[in-house]
Amino acid sequence: MHTSSLVLMAAGLGSRFGGVKQLAEIGPNGESLLDYIIQDAHSVGIEHVVVIIRSEIADVMKSHLSRIHGNEVKIDFAFQDLSGPQRKKPWGTAHAVLSAAEYISNPFILANADDYYGVSSIANAAKQLSKTGPLSGALISFELANTLSETGSVTRGICTTDSGRLLHIEETEGLVLIDEIGEIRDQNGRVFKPTTPVSMNLWCFHSSIIDLLKSQWKDFITEHIESETVECLLPSCIAEIMRVEGYQVHVAPSSETWTGITNPEDLGKVRENIRIFRH
Repeated sequence: MHTSSLVLMAAGLGSRFGGVKQLAEIGPNGESLLDYIIQDAHSVGIEHVVVIIRSEIADVMKSHLSRIHGNEVKIDFAFQDLSGPQRKKPWGTAHAVLSAAEYISNPFILANADDYYGVSSIANAAKQLSKTGPLSGALISFELANTLSETGSVTRGICTTDSGRLLHIEETEGLVLIDEIGEIRDQNGRVFKPTTPVSMNLWCFHSSIIDLLKSQWKDFITEHIESETVECLLPSCIAEIMRVEGYQVHVAPSSETWTGITNPEDLGKVRENIRIFRH
């Protein structure tokens, strides 16, 4: 019986990247970012991993993880594209978690497979797991300035907090550093402080979050069953669960600098960052 798990969301299409970015080779032995997250989690005692993927990349993903990790951790695979109504584009991050429900029975860390959070961030997340409960979870937040990309604008979940509690989270698009004036702005011209806390989808949940998300998904899919593009996003669902159920999210800040892959041009920088971060 596993006391806790790492759940990795790796079912994205990678349309901007133009390939299976979840397996983009970063390390000297062909490691991808998700391999480093698995290693970091294992180093703090997490021995069960659930990887949420699309069925079309199942064989290459299983082969890759077996080569890199062997029997070091137990890995289960959940298929997001086989869960829920069929369409080409995945139904979003909240739906991704639900597609892994059968493998989730303990507190778990949830993370993106194409982001690297740093060893201390994963250790911090593991520490928060013991504090999760039926109506409480945690979010590891990052400083906005530490999560920007050199190759273009990014979307981040801007967090409003009070005394370590999450009050609100808002998906904010087009965030970019304007070098000439040293300001971070979004696509609407709003200015943000470099230290603004943001979500990078590094969450800590009790298994009871599954039932709460099922209720959100039921309402969402009733309204959007015909859509080919709209997504059921985790931050929006958590915000609604906070409003309706009184759910509380503790925000634990990380001082790590994020690195991750969106565009092919990111690869060189990510390889360089990983060499520095994991030296």
